Amino acid sequence: MQLQSDDKPYDDINITPMLDLAYVLLIIFIVMTTAAVQGIKVNLPKASDTPSLAKPKTVAITITDGGKIFLDAVPVTLDELAERLRQKKAVDPELPVVVRGDGTTQYQNVVDVLALLAQLNITQLGLVTQKLVK
Repeated sequence: MQLQSDDKPYDDINITPMLDLAYVLLIIFIVMTTAAVQGIKVNLPKASDTPSLAKPKTVAITITDGGKIFLDAVPVTLDELAERLRQKKAVDPELPVVVRGDGTTQYQNVVDVLALLAQLNITQLGLVTQKLVK
């Protein structure tokens, strides 16, 4: 059996104090993060149970497979659509519009509606699609 002299360096590194420090820092960061997220306590207002009478601002344009155009479920022609959108845009310059085109409709019908929206300078535009099923 050999005894190691005190002059020789150790072959092993004792990492226990380093792990203790890491755990203490981890606990401090967790406590500080949760304290920062909570913020200041305020009395929040209660929402009413009555349904809102305000109409949604978003306008839906639907194009059926036969090429018929609907503005929020009201059948319109392309000229009527342009006039009604001008009126709505005068009230709300940031008018959001969603276009719902049937999958089997002619592509030209959708392009005509998109061209009309571009002509009226409507930039808040969304195209509705089905959810992708995997």
